[in-house]
Amino acid sequence: MRLLFITDFTEQFPYRLMRGILNYSKETEPWICFKMLPSHKREIGIKGIAEWAVKWRADIVIGQFDSPEDLTEFTSRGIVTFAQDYIYKFDSVPNITADYEMTGAMAARFFSTRGFKNFAFVGYEKACWSVERCKGFVKELASSGIDKVFINETQQIDKLWYSDFDAIRDWLEGLPKPVAIMACDDTQGSLILEICKAAGINVPSEVAVIGVDNDEIMCSMTDPPLSSINVDIEKGGYELAAIASQMVKEKRFMCDDIVLMPTNVVPRTSSNIFATTDNAVLSALQFISENAYHRISVDDVLGAVHVSRRLLEQRFFKETGNTIYQYITMVRMNVFARLLIETKDPISEIAARLDEPDTKSISRRFLAVKGCTPMEFRKRRGNI
Repeated sequence: MRLLFITDFTEQFPYRLMRGILNYSKETEPWICFKMLPSHKREIGIKGIAEWAVKWRADIVIGQFDSPEDLTEFTSRGIVTFAQDYIYKFDSVPNITADYEMTGAMAARFFSTRGFKNFAFVGYEKACWSVERCKGFVKELASSGIDKVFINETQQIDKLWYSDFDAIRDWLEGLPKPVAIMACDDTQGSLILEICKAAGINVPSEVAVIGVDNDEIMCSMTDPPLSSINVDIEKGGYELAAIASQMVKEKRFMCDDIVLMPTNVVPRTSSNIFATTDNAVLSALQFISENAYHRISVDDVLGAVHVSRRLLEQRFFKETGNTIYQYITMVRMNVFARLLIETKDPISEIAARLDEPDTKSISRRFLAVKGCTPMEFRKRRGNI
């Protein structure tokens, strides 16, 4: 197979997608990839690129396309075409997209379990994936009674080289503190951390930040390191390659969008805080977090905090919206879910690692929290 890939190769997304395609090619047949920057597309136009693709004998084209561009220039020449989500989604060809609302909801739940009351979102103007991540973030918070989210979507995606540092600094300084900020991607997340450092805003005690895509180099180079939501891009690349191959071989075969799924939050220092001024509740939250791999009870928490059960339960619920038992269960089921994704170990072994000898018992609690069994959870994410 011969693939023409038109995208911004300064980001990790295309390389992770290519890794998934490579994994497929190792199992089936060799692929050849020609990488092209979007700037060349703007120079000679879609028609010029399509004519070049025919001469190069491209079977498949993946690209960052703009809405006015006519992708039939490729499809009418028999070239299988996929649009990588950029600003708009296309109706004429399958899109490489993701469950963006789920990603936003995942960030909201992560921050909510850490006691935050103030929330903000930073994104790009009109970019479909940024808008939908914001929608999922806001919707999830609304379901828990949070009706005010501070939103900044002034950045234009086609002008990534330019950011109004002063305006963003003023916006950050005006937010109520402490505040939890979801950035639509790691690029915006790293920008927020950079401006916070320059403005003397403490991260994470005043501003906690989480990005998306888990670009390990970018996240590790920020100060402090950036927490991020991991998206299963490699798995999407593998599925893309399998479907594209079938479309090349069977000209009448049609496919829906390729939907990438968020898998888990990768916590780093930028969000390593519990937002409460109640020292007893803070101690309880920290104890639960530090002992997430152990089977702890409410009595264990009380023993670490030294506050009466009734008083701590009241204060804990006021700060988190959960009872202590509910919070312990939620944290441990999140750890269980992460291990289900990150390992291929049998469910019984993962349960034992969490001090849970009764697999049926932990599976029932997992079903109550996640809405599916551990096996169903794994199947949905392709880790079987």
